[in-house]
Amino acid sequence: MKKNLMKKFVATGLVLTMVAGGGTAAFANGSKNDDRGKGNNNNGSKNNTSYTQNVINGDVTININFNDMKNSQWAMRYIASLASKRVFEGYEDGSFKPEKTVTRIEAITAAVRLMGLREQAESDAEKQTKLNFKDADKIPAWAVGYVAVALENDLFTESDDSVKPNEDANRLWATTLLVKALKLEAEAKANMTSTLTFKDAKQIPAGSVGYVKVAVDKGLIDGFEDNTFKPNQSVTRAQLAALLDRTNEQLPGQDQNSNSGTVNTAVYNNVLSLTKNGTTTVYNLHPDVFVLRNGVKVAPTEIAVGDTVKVRTFNNTVVFVEVTGNAPVNTSFDILGTLTSTTINAQGKIATITITQNINGVDQSTTYNVSSTFALTGNLANFSAGHVIQLKGQNQSVTTIDVK
Repeated sequence: MKKNLMKKFVATGLVLTMVAGGGTAAFANGSKNDDRGKGNNNNGSKNNTSYTQNVINGDVTININFNDMKNSQWAMRYIASLASKRVFEGYEDGSFKPEKTVTRIEAITAAVRLMGLREQAESDAEKQTKLNFKDADKIPAWAVGYVAVALENDLFTESDDSVKPNEDANRLWATTLLVKALKLEAEAKANMTSTLTFKDAKQIPAGSVGYVKVAVDKGLIDGFEDNTFKPNQSVTRAQLAALLDRTNEQLPGQDQNSNSGTVNTAVYNNVLSLTKNGTTTVYNLHPDVFVLRNGVKVAPTEIAVGDTVKVRTFNNTVVFVEVTGNAPVNTSFDILGTLTSTTINAQGKIATITITQNINGVDQSTTYNVSSTFALTGNLANFSAGHVIQLKGQNQSVTTIDVK
């Protein structure tokens, strides 16, 4: 089997940060269901149709919205984020089944996808790998390539003689997995005689103490609010989404399709303009882009100038936007510039206005939302492109347009 992906795996290893607060409650639930593979689109067919969104490029569909998230709002951002990367997907009926427990093969599959190795794992060469596990005959055909890639990246130890693909993934198993993934096994072995402070530490096998110790010391995993670790508790799909997405946040350089910046222009016609380190980049938003603001899914028009956001693209189109910092509130502005253009809403009123200013010798255009009750003053005959206007407003919304 191939060995040339070891370094890549270290850079994109699985860091499972166990969830506290809202996530803790979710850890207490989860029921066993059949048909688990479909949630990862693991049967090789396109069975991951979403509730309201299909981001289609060529023959690949990305699905982000699901119809059963009412009781798992805490996990919505993680699930949408993971779905936007095609790491963890939904079911044919538009559901995600957030409280459904995750099998080991599902967790391995998601980890391999997060590493960016999905294409390799689903290649004919990997799928034809002869696996020597005792239960190799129980590994679904679609998963053979994923197990092969996991083997190539040392996710299994030399003593592992079974995959146990249909067994629930529990917290201890996930912890051990992440330490191996980060190539910290030697450090874990050196910590096998450490003392863990969890109230249920005696439930953690002696041979696993070092793995838990390293994971805790590295800030990769936490216990529950009652200071328990619950090593044997199964992980749910919502949890796994949170764990994998937080992995994505913690390890630099492994998400090449994401970017961040400050919004410099009001969103209009599905165009988002961001500034980062003095450089402005314009993005096209997919018509069904998933926008998350303050933990709630909102319309793209609710993205405000001054917001800091993180975007994720698929085939050069933004499919996921998360507002990571809100624009300053209760701030007034008074700006002089040249009128560039305006847009009109369905009621025939000005919806946005764009002006150009010369800043440090460079012309920069900025678009603002216009309040429905704005006042138009000054020399109205000159209200056309190329004339100087003064914009006044508050909270990124224009309340007065004064034509000079």
